[in-house]
Amino acid sequence: MPRLCASLRRSTVRNAFIRELTSIAAADPDTILITGDLGFGVLTEFSCHFPRQYINAGVAEQNMTALAVGLALEGKIVYTYSIANFPTLRCLEQIRNDACYHRANVKIVSVGGGFAYGPLGISHHATEDLTIMRALPNLTVFAPGDPSEVQLATRAAHSTLGTCYLRLGRGGEPMVHESLPAFVVGRAIPLYVEGEVGLLSTGGILAVAVATRKQLVDRGIPTALYSMPTLKPLDELLIRELARTCRLIVTIEEHTVLGGLGGAVAEILAETHPRCARLLRCGLPDQFSSIVGTQDYLRSSYGIDPASLSERITAQL
Repeated sequence: MPRLCASLRRSTVRNAFIRELTSIAAADPDTILITGDLGFGVLTEFSCHFPRQYINAGVAEQNMTALAVGLALEGKIVYTYSIANFPTLRCLEQIRNDACYHRANVKIVSVGGGFAYGPLGISHHATEDLTIMRALPNLTVFAPGDPSEVQLATRAAHSTLGTCYLRLGRGGEPMVHESLPAFVVGRAIPLYVEGEVGLLSTGGILAVAVATRKQLVDRGIPTALYSMPTLKPLDELLIRELARTCRLIVTIEEHTVLGGLGGAVAEILAETHPRCARLLRCGLPDQFSSIVGTQDYLRSSYGIDPASLSERITAQL
């Protein structure tokens, strides 16, 4: 089991991504990064070190994706980079028809998953992206939980054949793992493995899941916790095992409960017999967020903060 960072110190997932990509690009000149006219504070060093492996496509995400596919079909491994919904929803047709259909080595990096850009409103709230990207054939979906997982997922995306989606937070996410955990595409990362409640977390809300588990344990509720940095393919073997051994499986995500982690787990459980576990999906309701504010404020408003989650889970037992 990986060791957890006792202090949950702050880090930056964007910096973890670009550090790992810089290491990859230094060893592989066919690795290219394309930005949609942003991230200059984060990407400047990369662009200076690798000017022939860096392109600014401007505010033109459809063109950025098409350019990435063209380069990929010529043998390059191409990362596209933009905020939240822009490299996904704004150019979904190009991702589907150009990248996924041709199994192109395009790695779509979305910065600001969930409510990371909360004050900017619904246009920047990435709360349906996992559902939409997960539905596309020939696409691997990564949603790492902390900077350590971001580093490992960035490397895994590079070595995964075909199109990948890498969903990042914005920055300041706590470092949950004290050391790099074992990372296998399609497998969960165990943090705590025994309990009558099994918590499954995907994406940058992992630290909230850790705090939620502590509150449950303090109430005398044995609770397991797994990070799910790969949403597609999902760790079906783990879910079927938890269905057999737990009273309650709880999915936690900063995302709509429709079709994301909660939906994916529900699909597996619907075909798992016999089982004793019930499922509780914790995420956002099927509605747009009509409020703005900090990420923590929005999490609390929609009941995906530790206090709200622990109360809801306790009520199910």
